[in-house]
Amino acid sequence: MENTIGMQLYSLFLFIIAGILIGIFFDIFRILRRTFKTPDWITYLEDILFWILTGSFLLFLLFYFQNGEIRGYVILGLFLGILIYMLTISKHFIKISVNILKTIKDIVKQVILWCLKPFSIVWKILHRVVMKPISFMVINVRKIFSSFYKKHISAIKNKKMKNKRRNLPKNVEKYN
Repeated sequence: MENTIGMQLYSLFLFIIAGILIGIFFDIFRILRRTFKTPDWITYLEDILFWILTGSFLLFLLFYFQNGEIRGYVILGLFLGILIYMLTISKHFIKISVNILKTIKDIVKQVILWCLKPFSIVWKILHRVVMKPISFMVINVRKIFSSFYKKHISAIKNKKMKNKRRNLPKNVEKYN
């Protein structure tokens, strides 16, 4: 490949476009982070994935169009492309995309809730038919055992107290 001024300008514009694509790709990860809350370790994996994909993309471009040569205009083109994208389109792209994804997310959520509604109705019916009688029986059994406990345990305690008083010497009984 000849290294003429025309080819260098072509490479410069190519890497400006590559910089814009890298900016868009970076914003896609930012949009996903704003739309879906993820744990930190998934964010770290996303960052690693971003750098692997971006590095692979740049290596492909360098070897395919530049024969693996890194020139100043290549770095300048990438820098200009990213800068142009970040200063002009990025804010609007993120805002519009986040709103679209949140709307889609809400619609999907409503569809899922609508599809699960029959199961919710069946669950409520089963709860009334099965769980209410069981809880009713448990409550009544508790009441029966609690009243039994109160009557019989208090009677046993009273007998023990009477037995203790009977076994006490007569002079101690006066002070109780």
